[in-house]
Amino acid sequence: MKFCEKCDSRLKLKRDKNGETVIMTLQCDRCGTSTPVKKPITKSEIGPDEVQIKIVGEEVDVKTMPTLDIGCPKCKNREAYWWLLQTRSGDEATTQFYRCTKCNYTWREYA
Repeated sequence: MKFCEKCDSRLKLKRDKNGETVIMTLQCDRCGTSTPVKKPITKSEIGPDEVQIKIVGEEVDVKTMPTLDIGCPKCKNREAYWWLLQTRSGDEATTQFYRCTKCNYTWREYA
């Protein structure tokens, strides 16, 4: 799996046929960046230094995440981004995380 160098979105493989020639590119749906693929990428070519999982942190722009009307415990703003993660064993409920749209304070609620 490859990620866009500009916006960290997952790149998708696109195939365009030009006559009898097939042109393969990796394209970003978010910012439109396109990179030609010179040869197919196999699983064995992915090195250990390549990031395969992206985790939302303080430096990541989360404006594409859904928002919810909930009060921030820090600044009392009434809007926050939210996402779910499985932080405990698979047979237990997921943990819901919130991040304030105003002050970026992040908190969680266990179900």
